[in-house]
Amino acid sequence: MNVAAARSISESASRTIEHFDVLIVGAGISGIGSAYHLSTQLPGTSFVILESQESFGGTWLTHRYPGIRSDSDLHTFGYRFKPWVGPPIATAAEILSYMGDVIAENDLAGHIRYQHQIASASWSSERKLWTIEAVNTACGESTTITANFLWMCQGYYRHAEGYTPEWPGMKDFKGRIVHPQRWPDDLDVSGKQVVVIGSGATAATLVPAIADTCAHVTMLQRSPTYFRLGRNAIELAEQLRQLQVKEEWIHEIVRRKILFEQDAFTRRCLSEPEQVKKELIGQLSAVLGPDYDVATHFTPKYRPWRQRIAFVPDADLFWGIKSGKASVVTDEIERLTETGILLRCGETLEADIIVTATGFNLCVLGDIAFTIDGRPLDFASTVTYRGMMFTGVPNMAWVFGYFRASWTLRTDLVADFVCRLLAHMKEKGAGKVEVALRPEDHNMPLLSWIDPENFNPGYMMRDMRLLPRRGDKPEWQHSQDYWTEKDEIPAIDLDDAAFVYS
Repeated sequence: MNVAAARSISESASRTIEHFDVLIVGAGISGIGSAYHLSTQLPGTSFVILESQESFGGTWLTHRYPGIRSDSDLHTFGYRFKPWVGPPIATAAEILSYMGDVIAENDLAGHIRYQHQIASASWSSERKLWTIEAVNTACGESTTITANFLWMCQGYYRHAEGYTPEWPGMKDFKGRIVHPQRWPDDLDVSGKQVVVIGSGATAATLVPAIADTCAHVTMLQRSPTYFRLGRNAIELAEQLRQLQVKEEWIHEIVRRKILFEQDAFTRRCLSEPEQVKKELIGQLSAVLGPDYDVATHFTPKYRPWRQRIAFVPDADLFWGIKSGKASVVTDEIERLTETGILLRCGETLEADIIVTATGFNLCVLGDIAFTIDGRPLDFASTVTYRGMMFTGVPNMAWVFGYFRASWTLRTDLVADFVCRLLAHMKEKGAGKVEVALRPEDHNMPLLSWIDPENFNPGYMMRDMRLLPRRGDKPEWQHSQDYWTEKDEIPAIDLDDAAFVYS
């Protein structure tokens, strides 16, 4: 054995292994909310949060492109326990400030370890423990932590890089190609011709944010999407503040009002999609004027809510288009040229900068190598229990939020469930819990994670094969229906045969 190998073994043997009751992966909106609930609902529980980035915030730290803002209202995207007092559509900076207040007010900072990249997570049924190997990327030091329970709050996409398709001619383009997820600090759009490829919430945010600065910005889309317009204000909240009602009361009242209206809108999308479609497109026509070709550029082929509908505050995207500072082109890309983009129709869009607002790379379980009793975990072969737990994966819960309502609403619901489950395990004297199909479930058809006829964003469709399976019963599905789950999840019978304790 050489000296280096001997030193490595010696260092490994002498390294202190820390233990916690719970390890939370990620200090984004889900991780911070989950930590709050764990500390308040189960005081005395030891826990640590491992975050790969240099600070908290997740999405709101990763994305730094001009104009970055929420596309959900902060009265429902904010936590139920922390009143939101600003405008409903908030900037990333405002959301980070809000999260910072939650951390400070609840003494969570001491539980967070930043720049800790988890390499592997191994479960031992004999020890009833997870062993997590992580690296402190700031110094290169390895860390080993054991935990009774693993709480996955890492989100669903890869933070290191966004999704950019490969188009012919990309190497020929003489300008810059950037993805909003990794917006360069030195990128100056002043006086430049900019093409933003995409038509989702990112494009709808970015285009109006740079329209006054660049020479011209074009939103190039393969197909149209739906948008909702409205004031960046909640009239009820303003009235209640005039009456000097407590912010805690305003927060709860406004949340209930918004959720009631969202529920009604979602149901209408399913029961009368053509009428909702007419109303959504009619809003845009009212801003753009009767001569604008909304049939080509803003009339999707799918029914409302099969993909996420972005809220555009104060119609800023559409006023930018109406003013002529921005424009929309609906076509497919043939190839990139030295000076821009050649379209299938034969026309060329001149560009100095191309922004690929083309979505995420789906990342299940944070690119962590999982093993269960020495066997690599094939996550796609598991079956989900309500999108929170998975067959054959003990002592682990995953936070995967809503697309048709604010993500954080599910963070709160899952946190209540996990805290109740941990307390139940303690009462039973159980060190292990996993979900398993019951006898009546074994002939159940196994389907894709989400029904593509119900919801089909591109990033999900590209990598659906990586996600667990669902059944045809509510227990074995990941629902997008907050208004049902808000009653069903708290009522889950933890002694149901689907839960196996030992």
